[in-house]
Amino acid sequence: MHRNPQKISRERMVREQIAARGIRDAAVLRAMSTVPRHLFVEEALVSQAYGDYPLPIGYGQTISQPYVVALMSELLEAQKGMRILEIGTGSGYQAAVLDAMGLDVYTVERLRELYFKASSLFMRLRLLSIRMKLDDGTLGWPEAGPYDRIIVTAGGPEVPEPLLEQLADPGILVIPVGAERTSQRLVQVCKQGGKVTMDTRNSVAFVDLVGKHGWL
Repeated sequence: MHRNPQKISRERMVREQIAARGIRDAAVLRAMSTVPRHLFVEEALVSQAYGDYPLPIGYGQTISQPYVVALMSELLEAQKGMRILEIGTGSGYQAAVLDAMGLDVYTVERLRELYFKASSLFMRLRLLSIRMKLDDGTLGWPEAGPYDRIIVTAGGPEVPEPLLEQLADPGILVIPVGAERTSQRLVQVCKQGGKVTMDTRNSVAFVDLVGKHGWL
């Protein structure tokens, strides 16, 4: 019996790129073993979909390296059923992973082309529970909040205040932050009992978080 080569690629990706680097969250590993990453990249790049690097998706944007997707997902410390806001839908891959983790996903994309492309792919994959909005992501999605978890998949100069306001208490927000546009650190923001603490993690390089509370 012949096994699906894409499934083999996903399993190898999770084993060699993600679990081998210390990711232990079972829901994250299961989701990334399930979501067909090759459907979220450009057709010409399908053969590279499970490689250990980010890939361009057009309009100056990228789909993040698999390990970074897994790391940010694990830093959320999320439990099934939690409401999560994603800023920067992009290809839709991160949202699909969050959905596969059993989270209630809301996602905001500022680029019209990517918004409609991801929306069409979600329909194709029957990911009908993912809610999308076309807007400035740095403003969040206040009418649907508060959120147990917030994840930002673009790098900004600071943590946008509207997102902190929309984060539930207790709650966790994960975002790349840095004064340099080409270099950031992952920051895990925790809100507990009215207090906000920030824990700086790995060095990363993300596309710009553009908007009123990001890079203009």
